[in-house]
Amino acid sequence: MKWKDWLKKWEMTSLKLTTPFLTMEWSPKEADRDAAWEMYVELLTRVTTQSLPKEHGDEKTALQSVYSLFPITREVLKRHGREAQEFAKLAVVVLNQKIRPFTAKWHKLSLENAFEKEEMRIKFRKELQQLQEVLRKYSKMLADMAQVEDLTALEEEEKEPNNKKEKDKKKK
Repeated sequence: MKWKDWLKKWEMTSLKLTTPFLTMEWSPKEADRDAAWEMYVELLTRVTTQSLPKEHGDEKTALQSVYSLFPITREVLKRHGREAQEFAKLAVVVLNQKIRPFTAKWHKLSLENAFEKEEMRIKFRKELQQLQEVLRKYSKMLADMAQVEDLTALEEEEKEPNNKKEKDKKKK
């Protein structure tokens, strides 16, 4: 399978990549699978893929959690080395094109005390939700690369029947 096809499968064609890269074979090795698993666990257990209800959490802490993906990814890349090139290709692009713009913008605003203003907290959470959509796809891609069952939407799937039951109750 080509990288272009694999990215299309996950609806991540918005990543800006060169044509030669897109035509390369996507063929993860064991080191890629191990690295993908490590990163998948980090994403799955953070606000990066989990909802942050408005009545819970703290924007500054959420921003720090998103930012922490940089040192975590660097560690995973160093630990698995050159053998995890397929993982590296994906991880570096997601960090630089999707996560960095968000963290750079909100880090500067947080230094200017933006989170003290309700409208900025609302804006942050809205933009965090948009980033979470991308990171959920990334998480699913990592699960695929790691060859494990994806649990990214497990909690959301569990909530759906309850929400449907609540809606049905309201109709009666």
